[in-house]
Amino acid sequence: MNYRHIYHAGNFADVAKHIILSRVILYMQRKEKAFRVFDTHAGIGLYDLSSEEAQKTGEWQGGIGRLLEAYVNAPKNVKPLLEPYLDVVRSFNEEEGIRQYPGSPLITRKLLRNQDRLTALELHPDDFETLQSHFEGDYQARITHLDGWLGVKSHMPPKEKRGVTLVDPPFEVFHEFFNHLKGMKEANERFSAGTHMMWYPIKNRQACDEFRTELYKTKIPAILDISLEVRPQKGRVNTFDGTGLAIVNPPYALEQELKLIMPWLKSVLEENKGSGQYKINWINPAP
Repeated sequence: MNYRHIYHAGNFADVAKHIILSRVILYMQRKEKAFRVFDTHAGIGLYDLSSEEAQKTGEWQGGIGRLLEAYVNAPKNVKPLLEPYLDVVRSFNEEEGIRQYPGSPLITRKLLRNQDRLTALELHPDDFETLQSHFEGDYQARITHLDGWLGVKSHMPPKEKRGVTLVDPPFEVFHEFFNHLKGMKEANERFSAGTHMMWYPIKNRQACDEFRTELYKTKIPAILDISLEVRPQKGRVNTFDGTGLAIVNPPYALEQELKLIMPWLKSVLEENKGSGQYKINWINPAP
């Protein structure tokens, strides 16, 4: 699997992750006080879905493409929860069709108020330059050429004392799950009041189960685990069948919102009718 994100931009995993990110950001805005969003593995920011790479896989068609088509018939209690995210996606495209998909730093930036801030980290030198070009002259965004795992430790706590961390590594190596555990512990130790979102792919089910077990052993309170699988494993090994987010200190309203969003999202994004599943579980419940 090629982990350059252009091959996967706008796929089912991006859709689920970015919808949840948008709900977290909007919840933070229920208070007037400013907050900061840390995006530790930010990528290039904006992805051309007409590019050779995106067309080669066509994954976006089963993600954002399918979602936009299904949105018209979404339940009335689900539509308002999707609108902020979809409004951002539409803002980068013409009225009809979709050619570009914004990554998490641009989605975040579009949702921020004047008092809120974004810190986006990217290690790949070419990707960093591309990402930085989207934020020229933007005083609310700080774009840094840095290893995201180092940033988890060095950039916390934020001076705003309120914040959201999105840790979204490429999972090019197996030990990314170990990095997640280490990063989550460091983030929680330095900024225990923050909301920390750890994304992971569902490929190796055993590795995912072991990751959840190790999260439980950390005894970090209030970890909500959300997963979405669009197809069953069926004996295959290391196929990208699902997406997960482990969230430390999730917003109070998030679980109830996800109970509305996830059943519908599963029905829209699953490969075949009845082939998908979703789960919303507390690994360590809130005290």
